[in-house]
Amino acid sequence: MTEQAAHRALAHPEPGGIRLEDVLHALSDPVRLGIVRRLADAPDALACSAFDVPVTKSTSTHHFRVLRESGVVRQTYRGTAKLNALRRAELDALFPGLLDHVLAAADAEDTRRA
Repeated sequence: MTEQAAHRALAHPEPGGIRLEDVLHALSDPVRLGIVRRLADAPDALACSAFDVPVTKSTSTHHFRVLRESGVVRQTYRGTAKLNALRRAELDALFPGLLDHVLAAADAEDTRRA
């Protein structure tokens, strides 16, 4: 890894350091849940700019940081873009069915409110 790449590397918890309460906290916010729902449907990682979130840029940055630090997403730089990918396989191994149930519940709530 080059010095520049190391400087731009972002800290992520190792799978053994991902805690259920941190994941649930990250998913409890409607903006963060919306980001996760979008990532769950995306075939590839998405840049932060691909999300239309109803908050300021600094608040959006906070939401992505909470998702990364909780272990829900992995962020990597590609050029100047910060890409986000759901850590589905790791989350499914640690908490089987949790992500699928949360996403299904969010879909059901949308249907109920429509």
